[in-house]
Amino acid sequence: MSAPSVLVVGSVNVDLVAAVASLPRPGETVIGPGVGSHGGGKGANAAVAAARLGASVALIGAVGDDDFGSRALSDLRAESVDVEAVAVLADVPTGAALIVVDAAGENQIAVGAGANHALEPGAVAAAMADRLAGCGCVVISAEVSDACVATAVRVARDAGVPCVLNPAPARAGLLGAIDAGPILTPNDGEASLLGGAAALARRAGAPVVVTRGAQGAAIVGPGGEVAPIPAPAVDAVDTTGAGDSLTGALAARLAAGDALEPAARYAVIAAALSVTAAGARGGMPTVVQVARAAPNVARACGPAPGRST
Repeated sequence: MSAPSVLVVGSVNVDLVAAVASLPRPGETVIGPGVGSHGGGKGANAAVAAARLGASVALIGAVGDDDFGSRALSDLRAESVDVEAVAVLADVPTGAALIVVDAAGENQIAVGAGANHALEPGAVAAAMADRLAGCGCVVISAEVSDACVATAVRVARDAGVPCVLNPAPARAGLLGAIDAGPILTPNDGEASLLGGAAALARRAGAPVVVTRGAQGAAIVGPGGEVAPIPAPAVDAVDTTGAGDSLTGALAARLAAGDALEPAARYAVIAAALSVTAAGARGGMPTVVQVARAAPNVARACGPAPGRST
């Protein structure tokens, strides 16, 4: 089989989204006009983000043998994501995220892991071994088990392939994988829960790209150096999936051979554009859309990896 330029190990979910005027407080019920259903999961979202930006993408994960799983795979195939290594598991539901979005585009999310936590580390290692030769970047989402995350980081490291880990949801069980030296893409809150961006960069011996919402991102180096990356002003509709967009875009540019800082600047533009439509994937941009929004940033990067868009 041909090697993907980006190989993603992570979650596949269906997102059930309710739009409301304001996010509920503890114990409060709020009512919106309806519920939308969208493709989701941090792994699948990052895969779609990278594919729309020209990367040849393969995804390793798991779904249930149910209607949600069938739809999720169909949606990913339509985005040109290779799902051959996504297992379809009997008697386990496809993962689901319950998302509430307010009028300003901010969100609250609760996830039922389902098949994502039934993914086996041995299956991850075997699927990666078949796809790593010639791969440009591995992306790992943390909505699978700690054992799967640690396995994926180790296999990528041992193969000498650049690795990006999105440590969300943040938890102590990820620290062992962080010791293996991946580039991390937490948001401010996740970085804080894991000891702070500077401490994470020292622990990993690798840069941490901290996402900061409308303020953009910052690259924090192992020596404590910080390079802020501002985001363009946009009209936010739904911030769900913005971090996944950044992670997928960063991987696509690293796979194309860009250095981290121009890759991160490109990824911040992609993430900003992604919040301008409903759903985690609704606003994820193409190569053409990023070039139109930020021609100078796009020109500083090389051609798209793997395929043209």
